[in-house]
Amino acid sequence: MDQQLVQLLVNGVAVGSVIALAAVGLTLTYGILRLANFAHGDLMTLGAYLTLTANLNGVNIWLSILIGAVLTIGVALLCEKLLWSPMRDRRASSTTLIIISIGLALFLRNGITLLWGPENQRYDLPVATALDVFGVRIAPTRLIVVGLAILAIAALHYLLQHTKIGKAMRAVADNTDLARVSGINVDWVVIWTWVLAAGLTAIAGGMFGLITAVRPNMGWFLIMPMFASVILGGIGNPYGAIAGAYIIGIAQELSTYVLPSEYKLGVALMVMILVLLVRPQGLFRGMI
Repeated sequence: MDQQLVQLLVNGVAVGSVIALAAVGLTLTYGILRLANFAHGDLMTLGAYLTLTANLNGVNIWLSILIGAVLTIGVALLCEKLLWSPMRDRRASSTTLIIISIGLALFLRNGITLLWGPENQRYDLPVATALDVFGVRIAPTRLIVVGLAILAIAALHYLLQHTKIGKAMRAVADNTDLARVSGINVDWVVIWTWVLAAGLTAIAGGMFGLITAVRPNMGWFLIMPMFASVILGGIGNPYGAIAGAYIIGIAQELSTYVLPSEYKLGVALMVMILVLLVRPQGLFRGMI
């Protein structure tokens, strides 16, 4: 195989790992809360900037990512208290919720620009020499990003399949009213959904900062690949979102072999459309 193609494939796996974590959070909020959250990408950006702030103040990068995730979860829970819970109580339509999420996205993005400025910024990390594997240059940070994504996905799988809260989340995703009359505390499930969604997304933002610059619109440019991954994998299915994210991430990078990089997003969306023409429900259906 062409060496350049292998290089692009490696890059695509790293980008797909970041998109996968964020897409899982997006599909959880849709599958459980029935919320198509267009502010999800900006929560990712917020996580990256909170990680940056901690790191530039002398905190270890891994602890900084954890701090960024915890603080982003706090912001998400505050939004749940002030916005989403009152809207659910009023039985707001899906259109209303989408408009509110777009407004929240603009608020977060402009708030980030106001606090941190519009310029690109980078973590305070030593320059690491790229590994040369059979002529393919692999940055150590990309390997770390993939490894962290695998660990996070494995932890999510264990939580969904083998813990009480994970089974409750799956039950609420299937039928909220039935889960409530069965004795499941739906409000507690909602809180856990935001903890997982915001936490995974913030970690994705922190990891994306390892392989590129941190900038105010980074999450906005990734929101379409996130939605494409969710739709491609099957709306509401976290495993499908992961598979879709890797397909989208790899397709985006491989497309630059023959097309300018400006067309990456268009190619990724075209892949989604072609797959959905063959399998309209996506790769998977419902929460497993």
